[in-house]
Amino acid sequence: MSDPHYPHPGRGITLAVVATACFALLDTTSQYVGGVVPVLMAVWLRFVVQTGMTLALLLPRQGRALFATRAPWWQLLRGALMVTSGTVAYLALQHVPVGEFTAILMLVPLVVTLLAALLLREHVSARTWLLVAGGLSGALIVVRPKGSDLNIGMFLPLLLVAINASYQVVTSKMVKTEDPGTMHVYTGLTGLAFGTVLLPWSWAPMQSPSLWLLVALMGVFGSLGHYFMIQSFQKAPASRLTPYMYAQIGFATLAGWLAFGHAPDVWTVLGIGLIAVCGVLGVRAR
Repeated sequence: MSDPHYPHPGRGITLAVVATACFALLDTTSQYVGGVVPVLMAVWLRFVVQTGMTLALLLPRQGRALFATRAPWWQLLRGALMVTSGTVAYLALQHVPVGEFTAILMLVPLVVTLLAALLLREHVSARTWLLVAGGLSGALIVVRPKGSDLNIGMFLPLLLVAINASYQVVTSKMVKTEDPGTMHVYTGLTGLAFGTVLLPWSWAPMQSPSLWLLVALMGVFGSLGHYFMIQSFQKAPASRLTPYMYAQIGFATLAGWLAFGHAPDVWTVLGIGLIAVCGVLGVRAR
């Protein structure tokens, strides 16, 4: 039986899968650029492109209403979390292959459940607690030391999970009163503002024209991914979409293999599988 509030769930699922492909391409491009472009400079350039595309897509349709908000301080907090997330992700991708990085980020829905229990006093079943523990165990398997490669950067994706979970909790509070397009544009403007303030201390000349293209593509993939994801949530409920978001692990693993030759070993595949299974079951457990 179809939900009258979401008459086209198939379109929402398709848009969500396309969004995950965009995010996988964003992370793959970020990993390539990460070794040669300073982090704050790359993040600033990404938000330049992302904000420009967002305004080009939404401003002609919404006009001044695009900037109308009832929660300016929450908009600032959400934007600051996005900037922090982008910066930590950029740094983490210099230490962890993109496929494994993406798998660890799939812990976010489980951690959001954990935060809801701890901060919002929502009831969480024993089964869900077990799934959270299983997902975290999978993440530790993925980031386990391989030979003498242990370094603090390998654990940055776990920090990113906490940041992204906080971002989603803030977002879930704001969507009750704020327009999704308005939230998207203020996130971009906040990132652009922070990046501009820090730009004089992070600017460095590009080594080749192709790097400008790659950094621009980061903005394109990020903007399209967030735009398609917003559209998908308007066409299908979150409970239907979340399992399909795990397609990002497959896209990222394939992209990492094609771009860098990063083929996951058996233990990494086991960890990724454990995260995905616990995540999907976690959605069904709610």
